[in-house]
Amino acid sequence: MRRLLSTVADGMPSLGLLLLRVVVAAALILRFAELHNRTSVPTIAPHAIAAGIGLLLLFGSWTSVAGVLLAIIESVIAFSHNVDPWVSVLLASLGVALALLGPGTWSVDAKRFGWKRIEIRRSDE
Repeated sequence: MRRLLSTVADGMPSLGLLLLRVVVAAALILRFAELHNRTSVPTIAPHAIAAGIGLLLLFGSWTSVAGVLLAIIESVIAFSHNVDPWVSVLLASLGVALALLGPGTWSVDAKRFGWKRIEIRRSDE
């Protein structure tokens, strides 16, 4: 995971990544909440998985992995359901963008895997 977070955006770019993560997560969770009328498991299951991925993105946990999974599940939704595919295509592309850009400073990933300073003291002989 350290390799996936070689740089962590700081300052305004980090705020932009936080906003992007919150908007994508809100879209995924609200879209799942709108499906309460449908009872078919094959229809609800991909959206439930996407909502779970949305929770990971909201907190910035495993952001790179969650972004790739979001792109995969939204591609499945776009090509297998009888709905307008463009929302799924947009969410899939945002998932790829988040996977490539990373979580930003305000995330669980930055706290767990971010840069740490290690000081090596010279021993006096």
